[in-house]
Amino acid sequence: MDVEKSCFGLSSPVDARELRRWCAIPATELPGHSELRVRYRQVADSTELGALMARELVEAIEENNKQERATRAIVPCGPTCWYEPFRSLVNSRGVSLKDLHVFHMDECLDWQGKPLPTGHPYNFKTFMERHFYGGIRPELAVPEGQRYWLLPATMEQVGAAINEAPVDITVGGWGQDGHVAYNQARRHPFHHATLEEIANSTIRIQENNIDTIIALAQRTFGAAYQFVPPMSVTLGIRECLSAKKVRVYSDTGAWKQTALRVALFGEPTPEYPMTLLQTHPDAIVTATLETARHPISENPDWELF
Repeated sequence: MDVEKSCFGLSSPVDARELRRWCAIPATELPGHSELRVRYRQVADSTELGALMARELVEAIEENNKQERATRAIVPCGPTCWYEPFRSLVNSRGVSLKDLHVFHMDECLDWQGKPLPTGHPYNFKTFMERHFYGGIRPELAVPEGQRYWLLPATMEQVGAAINEAPVDITVGGWGQDGHVAYNQARRHPFHHATLEEIANSTIRIQENNIDTIIALAQRTFGAAYQFVPPMSVTLGIRECLSAKKVRVYSDTGAWKQTALRVALFGEPTPEYPMTLLQTHPDAIVTATLETARHPISENPDWELF
């Protein structure tokens, strides 16, 4: 098989020899590397990542509260390490969330494009109600009307609300193919999205990619892909990058390692949508040491070609 072809038969714009070179860089050399294409921070572990993630959102809210301005934030379901620090900061500092408008960036759907059962582990709304909103002192809580849940029935409403005024900050993670929200690499056999099309993508319902399903199956269900939601609804890259600041974080380790290297060193490409962070004036990628590691960098004797 041609090493410059993806396993799905699509021509990949990422040169395999360049990819090997990026992956061979030791994790300790990533911060401040001369070839970085996007601002990058590296932290020790999930604890440090969660504290940083929580602090950056809280500080953005506090700054706007001082100026009596609303805060408009696009928020992900995960990484899970930041929820407890966020609750703790809000409650201990008495940070009012009354003027916070939260746009939830995606949601998983069943095979008919319908919402999942309440107790499903990939029902993001249930998870966020428990872990993001739950535990906040009632007098500080985000009003119900300012929680914009992205569902098939609310797509137009959420899109209109985002477009009403500038978004202050997008907080997110990335997937195994560098997807931000559920903006996956387009793998349809009869339609290949261009980089421009990915950059201008907006709210939509879609089938999840096979590699996304396999990654989530391994992560959550002991590789039982049968239980992974086959569809999703997502904000587009255009909405995600419309914010004044974009901050993406990961503590998930192995399944994010290659996407991180491509995002840091590769040119923007539709095969790894997070490379479009390079086009934003204030985007920062943050990873734990475990996510920054790569097996190729730790096995210099491997002969891959």
